[in-house]
Amino acid sequence: MLTRRHLLIGSAALAALSALPALAQDKLKVLATFSILADFVRNVGGDRTEVAALVGSNNDAHVYAPAPADAKKVADAKVVITNGLGFEGWMTRLVQASGSKAMIIVATKGIAVRRAAGGHGDSDPHAWQSAANANVYVANIRDALTAADPAGADAYRAHAAAYLARLDALDAEVKQAVAAIPADRRRVISTHDAFGYFQQAYGIEFIAPQGVSTEAEPSARDVARIITQIKRQKIPAVFLENITDPRLMQRIAQETGARIGGKLFSDALTEEGGEAPSYIEMMRHNIKQISLALMS
Repeated sequence: MLTRRHLLIGSAALAALSALPALAQDKLKVLATFSILADFVRNVGGDRTEVAALVGSNNDAHVYAPAPADAKKVADAKVVITNGLGFEGWMTRLVQASGSKAMIIVATKGIAVRRAAGGHGDSDPHAWQSAANANVYVANIRDALTAADPAGADAYRAHAAAYLARLDALDAEVKQAVAAIPADRRRVISTHDAFGYFQQAYGIEFIAPQGVSTEAEPSARDVARIITQIKRQKIPAVFLENITDPRLMQRIAQETGARIGGKLFSDALTEEGGEAPSYIEMMRHNIKQISLALMS
């Protein structure tokens, strides 16, 4: 026989269950354009945010072609985080097609832009390749989440402060690793010109047959020039990337005698369980691969 006490307990349980979807909906829906940005957002947003990336792990945002489902993702988001600097050439059309009312944030605002020819006007969009620049991304993301969700301001500030401390430690770690490499060996060949900010920050020279975008194929003249340079400067290693076809770099290695130094991660993280599932792990992986190749 049901008593009043049973009915009250049952009503309370139903009320609690019915509140669960509302709690899930209370999370701030944030859409990042690619996996590295999404990782930054997760570190700042914590459990107050529901984060998704348009361009997922191991995928190339340079040549991404949005699907109809992507317009719905943009429309459903409260905040959309973009890199800017021409990186997502498809993004303006996608936002217009979605009819989204989301807050659109450019995470590179305030960064000293590196100028480079090839694919994005004159701007190199790969600013995240410096941990000091990652600090700017994180500060912009923190401010955007706070503006969209003022109730979470304290949480976003605390998460950002903790993550910024980890980024400062990462910056020092990379500088220490580079300092151990003889100055005359600090040159590598990468697939496309994605490491200019890394070069500026840490003093490793990167030479690439492709420009800052993977959209255009390198010319035969560019490839011949790099082969000549490798031989003249005795550059010890060439590197593959997770987002590009390896055959060009394999050909360059065969023609010059330089060895494949491993795989670098430039524009995309790996899936969970991969070699670079987070930004910090990506940077650590890259400097470890570079150090091993240049010091052996």
